[in-house]
Amino acid sequence: MAKTPAQRIKKHGAKAVVPQHQLPPVVNPTTNRTPEKAQGNSNLIVIAGVVASLFLFWYLHLLTLDQLTQLTKGLATPDSLIGGFDPAYIGRLQGEMNGDALGQLNYVHKTAGTLFPLIFGFTWLLLIGTNVARKALRWALWAVPMLFVVVRLWGNVAIDAMLASEGPDGGQVALASGLTVAGWVLLVLSLLAGAAAVFLNRRTRNEA
Repeated sequence: MAKTPAQRIKKHGAKAVVPQHQLPPVVNPTTNRTPEKAQGNSNLIVIAGVVASLFLFWYLHLLTLDQLTQLTKGLATPDSLIGGFDPAYIGRLQGEMNGDALGQLNYVHKTAGTLFPLIFGFTWLLLIGTNVARKALRWALWAVPMLFVVVRLWGNVAIDAMLASEGPDGGQVALASGLTVAGWVLLVLSLLAGAAAVFLNRRTRNEA
């Protein structure tokens, strides 16, 4: 039976041969994480997010909401009205939308209508975060897509509540219309914020 180092020293004194233990070598030292690799991984996520956002925008606004006009005799849904709407328009729309149409619009809001702002917002936060180093400027640019997400999700709820009410309620119409217009404005501002972040990053690299 092999003796322990302590037993060998006790028996042989200074002549004891004690095996030396070494830590195992680092496994796969070539996988060190560098700033370049981190930037590359972030860029891949941003590209995937941009593609997903474009697809969801097309699916939501150019396909699904457009198809819903078949149930409203050609009247556009509130989400599609960039300039907003008034109680008279909502009264006409409510007269054409039956329970099935309302249910389909509500389902769209819970699926693509929720996924689009969330994925777009996350993608733009990452895009800005990886291109803007200055903390104050980064937070200022982040505020735009974050507001967009909040306004769009709130707008979905407001539109569903407005259409579900009996007759157009002035307060509900004003709220839903304001959120719809604000959502479109914030979407454009978010695109500009993302473009500004990329431009500032390239400018900084050129000056370095």
